[in-house]
Amino acid sequence: MKPYEIHNMIIDDDFDGEEYVTTDFTHENQIYSITFRKADLEIINTWLFQGDGTSLPANLSEYIVESIREDVKKSI
Repeated sequence: MKPYEIHNMIIDDDFDGEEYVTTDFTHENQIYSITFRKADLEIINTWLFQGDGTSLPANLSEYIVESIREDVKKSI
């Protein structure tokens, strides 16, 4: 079983001249978002969403990032 659950995946076509994939997921009872460049799945940003509606840059383990990257690769 994976240590996270993906809830949503959005592919932004031609946003600012490039395509991006944003994935929202839950890990350890917290909600995160990670955006990859679609062409090479390079990380653009990662966010941790707080209960009060604010967000902070997230510090995710390499294992989580690579696992989500593989899930995104399979989905696109």
